[in-house]
Amino acid sequence: MSRQTIAVSVKASKLTARALAYVVAAVGRKIAKEHRKAQTPHGKQSVRKLMGHGGDTNAIEVDTPKLFDKVARKWGVDYAIRRVGDEKYLLLFKARQADAITGCFAEYSRLELKRAKSRQTPIREQLRQAEEQVKKQPQRELTKEAAHGDR
Repeated sequence: MSRQTIAVSVKASKLTARALAYVVAAVGRKIAKEHRKAQTPHGKQSVRKLMGHGGDTNAIEVDTPKLFDKVARKWGVDYAIRRVGDEKYLLLFKARQADAITGCFAEYSRLELKRAKSRQTPIREQLRQAEEQVKKQPQRELTKEAAHGDR
């Protein structure tokens, strides 16, 4: 045995607890990464990943994808959103999850109607309307009368 071989074996045997913990954690991370890679993704995902699941997909038009995201997370459905035009989005989902998407879309449309109903007029519009109302009111003359004798 050479002197270098002995030095390497001594260094390997002198692994500290911190170094050993680091090695074990690295191996654990690698195993977890392989496990995640083998699973099919759930929830919001890219169109390519959704198509890669196999099976049919259906599509619905959506106006506000952020609101739909919020609702879909509660329902736990697999879907992808693709922009089609200006403020127009296409929601793609698995055909076998049609029942869950129907319930999810019903809740989304209820929230969308509620949001549209409660939407207030913008501040600038309110200011413009208030300005017009002030212009319509007749002007009053402001005069001060000082009555010194009544004190």
